Amino acid sequence: MNFMASSLVIGGTLFLGRALVRRLLSRGDQVTILHRAKTTPFGDSVRSIQCDRNDIALVIKTLTGSNFEVVYDNVYDWQRGTTAEQVVAAAQSCKSLKRYVFTSSVAAYCHGDAREVDESGPLVSSSHPDSYARNKAESERSLFKLHAESGFPVVTLRPPYIYGPENPFYRESFFWDRLLAFQPIIIPGDGSRLMQFIHADDFARAAILATESDKAVGRSYNIAHPTAVTQEELVHILARVAGVEPKLIFIDRETLIEKGGKVFEPPYYFAQYFDMPPILQKTERARSELGFEARDFEKGLTDSFFWYRRQSRRQAPDFSWENDLLASLDLG
Repeated sequence: MNFMASSLVIGGTLFLGRALVRRLLSRGDQVTILHRAKTTPFGDSVRSIQCDRNDIALVIKTLTGSNFEVVYDNVYDWQRGTTAEQVVAAAQSCKSLKRYVFTSSVAAYCHGDAREVDESGPLVSSSHPDSYARNKAESERSLFKLHAESGFPVVTLRPPYIYGPENPFYRESFFWDRLLAFQPIIIPGDGSRLMQFIHADDFARAAILATESDKAVGRSYNIAHPTAVTQEELVHILARVAGVEPKLIFIDRETLIEKGGKVFEPPYYFAQYFDMPPILQKTERARSELGFEARDFEKGLTDSFFWYRRQSRRQAPDFSWENDLLASLDLG
């Protein structure tokens, strides 16, 4: 596909969407953002469509008759969920498409035994209890059904943990808040649980690459740094980037949960959503078919740290739960 495409970004005002829109604008694309906000960070550089992508009737009305060549569907409503039906409504409303790039997730895979999974790995079922994993898997199945029935030009991308400047989740910042305040870092269990990452700008680059390769149509891709790190290694890298020596305290998960620590909401014991059973991804397909390579992980975190240090209006971090926990266990 040629550069300077007419591109629609569904959700282009935060994190992944911003990284993607920046790249599209830099190469000369005509970019339209579909989103709920009244304004965008890009001013007159983009066209803006104010629309709730979860409102199926409004999406169909808004997009029917549009002439976008590429759609990047990368938004998920964390409060209400975004279902396969809502994704398909957008997909089927755009009739002149050359590519529909859907952001899925590593969470769509069935949990395994920490062995690496390639793109042929099974996805979770339609009855899976985690709505995020279920909605991503069901959306992929629906989009690939459209491809099988009509040749719909879908590509799905499955990232692991996404990091980088402007991350709205309390992840890298969680650790730097503590490291720079010389707070102990709690490590769940023995710290050996593995994690895999991808920089937001790398993911945006992969999404664009997926529009440029004829091989990509009808395919899914794991978009990740090929090397996983343990939770303990992650904290050491974050500390090295910040120029401090970490103090690590290892506490078993059962105790952390019993004492009120949480994964999905405060008080977090190891950042937001960062202590999950690992699903590790093989990345050869993206490398061979898209020519995609992820940046060095530590260099990518350095980008994040520079952004973190520039934020002057951060809310003061609350260490009270951790301090109470350590005091109760006589560990710090």
